[in-house]
Amino acid sequence: MLERVDSPHDLRQLDRTELSSLCDDIRQNIINVVEEKGGHFSSPLGVVDLTVALHRVFDTPKDLLIWDVGHQCYPHKIITGRRDSFDTLRQGDGISGFCKRDESEYDVFGAGHASTSISAALGMARARDLKGEKHRIVAVIGDGAMTGGLAYEGLNNAGVLPSQLLLVVNDNKMSISHTVGALSHYLTKVVTNPLYNRVRDKIWELTGILPGIPKKVLRRIAHTIQEGLKHFLVPGMIFEELGIRYFGPIDGHNMDEMLEAFQNLKGVSYPAVVHVLTRKGIGKEKAEADPLKYYSLSGNGDGQAKEPSIAPGYSKVFGSIACQLAEEDEDVVSVVAAMREGTGLVPFAEKYPDRFFDSGIAEGHTVTFAGGLAASGLKPIVAIYSTFLQRSYDMIIHDIALQKLPVLFCLDRAGVVGPDGPTHHGVFDLSFLRLIPGMALAAPKDGNELRDLMYTGLNHWQGPFAVRYPKASSMVFDESLAPKAVEVGTWEVLKEGSDLIVLAVGSMVIEARDALEKQNMDFQLVNARFVKPLDERMLDEICEQFSTVVTIEEGSLEGGFGSAVMSALSKRNFIGKVRQLGIPDEFVEHGDRRRLLNDLGLTAEKIAETVSELAASVSTIP
Repeated sequence: MLERVDSPHDLRQLDRTELSSLCDDIRQNIINVVEEKGGHFSSPLGVVDLTVALHRVFDTPKDLLIWDVGHQCYPHKIITGRRDSFDTLRQGDGISGFCKRDESEYDVFGAGHASTSISAALGMARARDLKGEKHRIVAVIGDGAMTGGLAYEGLNNAGVLPSQLLLVVNDNKMSISHTVGALSHYLTKVVTNPLYNRVRDKIWELTGILPGIPKKVLRRIAHTIQEGLKHFLVPGMIFEELGIRYFGPIDGHNMDEMLEAFQNLKGVSYPAVVHVLTRKGIGKEKAEADPLKYYSLSGNGDGQAKEPSIAPGYSKVFGSIACQLAEEDEDVVSVVAAMREGTGLVPFAEKYPDRFFDSGIAEGHTVTFAGGLAASGLKPIVAIYSTFLQRSYDMIIHDIALQKLPVLFCLDRAGVVGPDGPTHHGVFDLSFLRLIPGMALAAPKDGNELRDLMYTGLNHWQGPFAVRYPKASSMVFDESLAPKAVEVGTWEVLKEGSDLIVLAVGSMVIEARDALEKQNMDFQLVNARFVKPLDERMLDEICEQFSTVVTIEEGSLEGGFGSAVMSALSKRNFIGKVRQLGIPDEFVEHGDRRRLLNDLGLTAEKIAETVSELAASVSTIP
């Protein structure tokens, strides 16, 4: 059936009875590709029926369909002309794993970070009305995104819209980690209250058999009773209190029920919410049984859940260190924003449940909450992906740094992450954290140094302390070693040399070391583990001993480590050459991590080429 669908127009030409087979084909396509190539798994399987129903009823791309949490969009991509290229998903030069405006006219708003769809859809609705246009706008949110504060801000503003806007809440009872927060419990309360569902059905059944009263009047009476029942059984009725009509819940795997609901709401002239119940992983038994484990697959062709290819990975090492530090100090607590699995904190949560806090997809709250913990004498570790920390920038400055609160930020997925692409690369943290007064910023060369830097940040720095590390192997980690303090603002000379000096940060230390060994060149290699504060004493020595400096970082060159070194050397009237290697002023696309690093000139081979060219013209200051 799938081969007959190259666009939503083709989908609308199918007979209603053919839609079930189409959904089966789409699921099988997702299973085949993701098991082989890797990618998100349980979430897209859960929204196949919903996606088909939406494209069947609404006239996309004229009608605008906005997806929240972009990994739900795989069925959408298959239906909207990317079926034949779907096997290039998340591959270099292939299609993105998220909605992307420059990839298809059907991807009307980019999505990678959660909770954005309602605000974007509301903006599009206002623009439509101002321009006198008549198309419909639908936003699909869920999969944990309703725990994000931005979603509430959008809802608060959507209620006053005097025109059509349909918000579809995909309620699969889970986000990447188990959904937390009052709204999740509220939705569950609606769904599971048997009295509400039983009485609702009886009310509508009775309206069809009472004689002598016009059906329209009966329906109006029934609707009034139903609304009162909702308020009685579900106090608050948050959507309706905000001015948004609520409909549901409906079965997200019952095509007839969805088609009827969407068709009925297609012509409304007010903002409405449709509450749709779906099951993650449906179509693959093991994924449906454990959707969290099968949130994503590695792409090894065996359908197994994703595991690090080289052990131990930094996330696993971080989790082990956090447990070690918590065992030695009862004031140590950890905080995450819905990513306990991804950040490696499952062991901590299991061992210290009273000292573990999951805020949901609410990064701003997470940071300020950690500030409250620190202000009360605890030692919070905030584990968060680098890309998601961007969402809490004001809180870092206003609530943490300004008050000199000792919060340890551990930034996972710093640098290039690979297939998830530009929405998830963590390439800006060095730049945006470096300029904050009182912030210490460090990057370890391996797992052992990560432990020492975390220990230092918790115990030997009065203020915010950030440690960044990549989605990669930790290279060296010995669990038996005890943590030791590192003097803040000091670098480490790994190899003495005279031709030139290389200052490498974090993951680039090993790449630079390998480059040195490959070329057998006589240059000095420094582990620049602190990006802020810099090693002022070593900078003085550099000005005296070297005429050429190379900085290497897996981060943005704009405002990053290299910029900091350039500024510091300029203040010392350094007259030699400075060559900065890092990520240029552009968004890095998706693809294999090693391939991307090679394209950026940040692998050992590329670093060796660059340094060789520089070394050919270097003269050392006597």
